[in-house]
Amino acid sequence: MMNIKLSQIKAWIDCEIPTEYLDTFVNGTCIDSRKIEQSNLFIPFKGEHVDGHRFVAQTIESGAGASFWQKDVPNPPQGPIILVEDTLQALQALAKAYLKHVNPKVVAITGSNGKTTTKDMVECVLRQSFKVKKTQGNYNNEIGCPLTILDLDADTEVSILEMGMSGFGEIKELTEIAEPDVAIITNIGESHMQDLGSREGIASAKFEITEGLNEEGLCIWDGDEPLLKPLVETMQHKHISVGLNDTNDVSIHTSQISNSGINFQLNNEQSIYHLNILGEHNVKNATYAIQVAKHFGVSEDIIQDALNHLELTDMRMQRIETEKYGLFINDAYNASPTSMKAAIDTLHNMEQDAKTLVLADVLELGDISKEMHEQVGEYLLNKDIQTLITYGEEAAHISNKAQNHIAQTIHFETKEEIVEYLSEHLDSNAVTLFKGSRGMALETIIQSLT
Repeated sequence: MMNIKLSQIKAWIDCEIPTEYLDTFVNGTCIDSRKIEQSNLFIPFKGEHVDGHRFVAQTIESGAGASFWQKDVPNPPQGPIILVEDTLQALQALAKAYLKHVNPKVVAITGSNGKTTTKDMVECVLRQSFKVKKTQGNYNNEIGCPLTILDLDADTEVSILEMGMSGFGEIKELTEIAEPDVAIITNIGESHMQDLGSREGIASAKFEITEGLNEEGLCIWDGDEPLLKPLVETMQHKHISVGLNDTNDVSIHTSQISNSGINFQLNNEQSIYHLNILGEHNVKNATYAIQVAKHFGVSEDIIQDALNHLELTDMRMQRIETEKYGLFINDAYNASPTSMKAAIDTLHNMEQDAKTLVLADVLELGDISKEMHEQVGEYLLNKDIQTLITYGEEAAHISNKAQNHIAQTIHFETKEEIVEYLSEHLDSNAVTLFKGSRGMALETIIQSLT
């Protein structure tokens, strides 16, 4: 993590620091006064309900090396205080300068679905060849991304940055801080439709990630998404399309799907890759990672070996084996109509005879929510799934449409009812997949059962 003198910060960003503290070192950053560690740089923010400046003196007493202080806040305390015009802008400027100081290769990742999975895969295929550090958790916004950068060790060789957004201009801000060597756009879904108005708007907002690409930068994008094609055609940078269609620069051909994973080839070449996780949609995410690794000169053998030992962040097609209830697939971290359809395909392709699908609301769809949920229900036509359980006001539209397609369709008002039902109807030969938006927290059902 960042370990520098305040004199270095003064040289990098527009700020004022008392002369007597210029030789003071700060080690790492912190935005929560309750979690301050020795020599941290504390970053206070003026929030709607709480002003972090109230805790600055306390953090200094607790061992913080220094703290930012916004100039429009009166009465800064004595001590190692860094006066800045705006603490968020100062954090971002410091991150940009520190990233240039460390000078790693930067891989930036955005998309409606699959950002975290792709991030994990990129780390997996690079870590044998480079010292790699990736975004932790959901630190992918205007605060989290700079904090991730400032957490880089001085000898980091590759920084993998996940970039999320809820509106226009947000990814542009992040990519201009990071100036990535590689930018990946995993797909365009329906998330944030209520803020961005249309899938075209979402595509435009995600495509902002290319605006910060450095001069020799590479864009790797979902070539099966027609909304991205006209945007990519305006680019000056090198770009590679990835997808299932043969018209892509890199076309994916899946040769085998089983409960133990997926085998696939690229451009009909001889090399066969094995992905040890579920979900055919994850093959595209893996292919993005393969292209990054090849771009950075990683050998075919290392890439194949890495994918064989891939581990994903929890709640992304996470397998949970139980003696009593069979296999749970926890894909409940988040959801969109697109990712729900991918989850349905995953369950359809599994080998068990007793398949149960538990779906909850997809949030933030705005006026088209009913239509989108009904499309998921229609998608269940001719799928090898025996039981559908839905939970949530919007998810009821799924079960209403699917009741003619699935042998048993049940809508529950509470998660407690779902727990009770599953405990009575599952056995050791069953497989049950859980999918819903983060706010629906379907993983609590699994926790109750296990």
